[in-house]
Amino acid sequence: MQPLEPPMPPPPNISHPGIMTIDITDRFASAIKTLSLGEIVKDEHFALFESVSALEIMDRKMDSGALDEGESLDEEYDVTRGLLPEEILGIIDQLLSLEMAWHLGYPLSQTVLTSVYVEALMNPLPATIEDVNFTRTPPNPPEKGSLLFVLRAYCAGLLKACFLVNECMKEELYYEEEDFVTNTYERNLLSHIPMLDVKGLLRNAATELRASRDEFPPEICTALEARLELRIAFLEAIDLSVIRNDITDAPKSPWIEMRRLIDDIEKQHGLAKPVPEAFSTKLQRRLASTMPPRPMVKLSFEECVTHFKRFFENGSEVIDVLQYTDPQSLLNFILLFQAQKPQPLVYIRTILQNLLFKDMVVLGRFSIRQLLDHDVSLSVLPCGPHFDRSFDDIELPIDPRHRVASSMEVFRQRVADPYLDLLRILCQNRCRARRILCHQIQEWDLLEADVGEIEERLQEPLNAISQGAYQGNEPPYLPLSSWVYLCRLRQMEWIVQLGFELRVYQPDELAGMYYFLKRLASLRAQHTDQVKQTTALREKRAKQHLKLRDDEPLPADAAHEFRRSKTHLRLTMLDAACTWEFADGLSLLHIALLRLGLVKPPPRPYSTDALRYELRMRPFARVSYPHLPTYDEFKAQTELPDMPTPEVLRVAAAAVAAARKGFEACVHLKQEEAFAINAAAHARWVGNVKDCLRSTIAAGVAISTLKRAYERAVEGVEGEGKGEDAAGAGGVDYAELLNLKVEIPEPGDGYHDWWIVPRLTRLH
Repeated sequence: MQPLEPPMPPPPNISHPGIMTIDITDRFASAIKTLSLGEIVKDEHFALFESVSALEIMDRKMDSGALDEGESLDEEYDVTRGLLPEEILGIIDQLLSLEMAWHLGYPLSQTVLTSVYVEALMNPLPATIEDVNFTRTPPNPPEKGSLLFVLRAYCAGLLKACFLVNECMKEELYYEEEDFVTNTYERNLLSHIPMLDVKGLLRNAATELRASRDEFPPEICTALEARLELRIAFLEAIDLSVIRNDITDAPKSPWIEMRRLIDDIEKQHGLAKPVPEAFSTKLQRRLASTMPPRPMVKLSFEECVTHFKRFFENGSEVIDVLQYTDPQSLLNFILLFQAQKPQPLVYIRTILQNLLFKDMVVLGRFSIRQLLDHDVSLSVLPCGPHFDRSFDDIELPIDPRHRVASSMEVFRQRVADPYLDLLRILCQNRCRARRILCHQIQEWDLLEADVGEIEERLQEPLNAISQGAYQGNEPPYLPLSSWVYLCRLRQMEWIVQLGFELRVYQPDELAGMYYFLKRLASLRAQHTDQVKQTTALREKRAKQHLKLRDDEPLPADAAHEFRRSKTHLRLTMLDAACTWEFADGLSLLHIALLRLGLVKPPPRPYSTDALRYELRMRPFARVSYPHLPTYDEFKAQTELPDMPTPEVLRVAAAAVAAARKGFEACVHLKQEEAFAINAAAHARWVGNVKDCLRSTIAAGVAISTLKRAYERAVEGVEGEGKGEDAAGAGGVDYAELLNLKVEIPEPGDGYHDWWIVPRLTRLH
């Protein structure tokens, strides 16, 4: 039988001349018994802070000064000791692993700053590159056969890279302790040493290594040279990442070079000899930190290389964002780049933010006005007079052109921040992106009301300017409000879809949430269709205004704008229709599984369906339109009591088949039609559509499997003389009769994380 309390630890063995120890345990316990319950003895010089701190003394989890018997307080490793070439290789590879652990979100105190050699370079603070050494005493002539100069150069390059990455992170939006830890614990990280000096040190070390190649095994020299080249290329990549006006492949070359080098480094790792004593958590005692000691992060070299390969590939891919063609291509690039599994590391996402927004100049070439005007024009208003820059030169207040220009400037100022915030949100990790979007849609709801007021003021001057070219007897077209509304609907869809990806919803809730996604997608499809019709009508009237026949083209610029807008509207319609149909099919499939008892709600003693519905709809509760269905309406649509199960499965199969046809059409869209920045982005877009297509195929198989099993079960029930109600139940327990097992795939196990298709298999 286990004792209720662990045994008392033995008293510490304190032996030192001049120290006499007295055991006061019994006397202290007797004194405590004289105190009443709740009574406390307080000394004015021993406050609450000291009391709580005393609880941490000698607790190794909290007290960084707690030492074992015979253990020294400081690390006694000698950084000037001789090292074998294999040991230097081992230390560098361990530093590589620790650097990657830092990029993964662990603090420097548990990663890079646990290296004795890294600490020696920074303490005391070096003034010049010559002072960046493991010891500040006048150096002796280097021992013959010593390669410490390689380790010195590598550590200097590592620290400079860490400083530059840290500074880049602090310039953009990130979340401390969630994505990345920028705390340097008051370590300088060679911030004042010029980049050129550090690169020169690395190149000199590589040159010296080549010169002494005859003294060492050639494979070791090759391995060390590859690691020095990796450090140089990393600094080059950081340097080039701030150049945003170069749309050639030059900024990508360091990333491509590092991707090649990491393959060589992986093969050479077997030559390395680990030196674990060169890393110590005791160095945390020297750091400016209030945190208790933490163990060193141990990332295997295989994991490190895997992460670095993906890191360098994503670094090369993110530069493609500079090949901007239009706002929709930019949005598609961000969405699909961020949707990769696993998601790009936070530094790569920070580079993306930096390329997009640094100094409030979009991609280093475009003003926010250009981006907004291009987006509105492409989405809802090609060739609109709203964007005529000549109106800016009109100063007469009563002139309709001046009124249009001033109203549009108010529109841009009101929309700019939410619009840029949306792009910045999409650059965050998936959990954080969904969380912020839940708040962002409320901002866009208020924005729609403000834009409506601006657009009312625009109607009169626009009618005067267009002279009937764009207006008929129909109600006035409100393109700016339509643009905001479509953006908000898209964000609401993303919230629901990210909920599927992040497994926010339980298996028994999938039917309801796919039904809600269907509602949102159907509204987007309907409104896009209205915009499409209006755009076609505006194009026709533009020809009439210019006295052109129907078969005559508009001027080249106007024809291009209308053509691109119609292509965008076609793609939007196709996307919304596919989402609408597939969400409808999956909703009905999950309804059938719930109805037949193949998916059962877990016990929830402290929850009701109504409260859970309120929780799921909370992000959308404050949105003025579209109105949320009441709980009774939602329940009726997710149970369909008047629709028999065979009809549910038939409609589900038809909806999934329609979605499949839509995705098949999307797969064949060309790069320009898919609004992809380049061939690589188009390949990623096609891959995403193919994953959706595979999901529809899997859903069709699941529906047909369930339908056949249900028909067999019904035949068996009818043979026993039992009936069923409209919902297909009739008191019959179909869960056993169907002989099916249902598996809900986990994240990453299905074809697409937004489409959770259950797997149905026969039990026997």
